[in-house]
Amino acid sequence: MISEKMQDALNKQINAELYAAYLYFSMTAYFEDKNLPGFAKWMRIQTQEEMTHAFRFYAYLVERGGRAKMAAVQGPPIEWDSPLAAFQDAMKHEIKVTGMINDLVDLAQSERDHATNAMLQWFVTEQVEEEKNAEDNVRKLKLAENAPQALFMLDREMAVRVFTMPPDLAAQLQ
Repeated sequence: MISEKMQDALNKQINAELYAAYLYFSMTAYFEDKNLPGFAKWMRIQTQEEMTHAFRFYAYLVERGGRAKMAAVQGPPIEWDSPLAAFQDAMKHEIKVTGMINDLVDLAQSERDHATNAMLQWFVTEQVEEEKNAEDNVRKLKLAENAPQALFMLDREMAVRVFTMPPDLAAQLQ
């Protein structure tokens, strides 16, 4: 069984992951409106990744005998000043999520909940990748800031991103 304190914290994280998906979905719409389909595709895939993160927490909570409790998801921003500003917001958000994951690890350790700590290590590693991806895109957009041709080249580069369902979750979603 999972403690009530850990259950509440994991439910809060499920909500945070759903918010992240909603944020990236809003960014998808922003990029579609700006006629940047490659950026929109990149964000759509990011939305899918965040949904799998929420489901991973959900599945773990249920597996441990906890109760997943869905809460209202805060509405995300819908406009940004530029593609760079959108990715800067994405980077800030990923840094915030890293802090939340670290807090969960700290809680699991203080509760001596080794199973949850082990599960959270996947997210610790994932957040390194999430922050790096966001930072890489911010750096590229800063280089392209005053060159519309470079922005279109980046849009084409973003369009090649593909979503791969994590195999361990694919079976659970069927």
